[in-house]
Amino acid sequence: MKAKALTFTLLLAAGTALAGPTPAPDGAELYFIEPADGATVASPVTVKFGLAGMGVAPAGIQKDNTGHHHLVVDAELPDPDQPIPSDENYRHFGGGQTETVVELAPGQHTLQLLLGDFSHIPHNPPVTSEKITITVE
Repeated sequence: MKAKALTFTLLLAAGTALAGPTPAPDGAELYFIEPADGATVASPVTVKFGLAGMGVAPAGIQKDNTGHHHLVVDAELPDPDQPIPSDENYRHFGGGQTETVVELAPGQHTLQLLLGDFSHIPHNPPVTSEKITITVE
């Protein structure tokens, strides 16, 4: 199974090197439905993603004016010319999910959404939400 995952990752990386940026339509908007900026919440935190002017498609599905969500937690946006990292700060929703539940430690956290194309690369121009700050009790 690990060999299949490695092969897929290498093929995806090779494809993204040739793919170049996927255009985003004018007026595309990515935003949080919840939580609201400045909210005080309990963990686990329900996060709902909003998207206007584009559609959602799973990773690997190449279709005009679509992408899939990435949640950036307590980090800056990644290099827009590279595949979006995948770790605790850059969470992928390649199945086309539009909401999630995340465990966050008590304290202040920043959240931002970034849309990725079929190959996990930000669109051109990048489609991002405003960065919000929440407090976890």
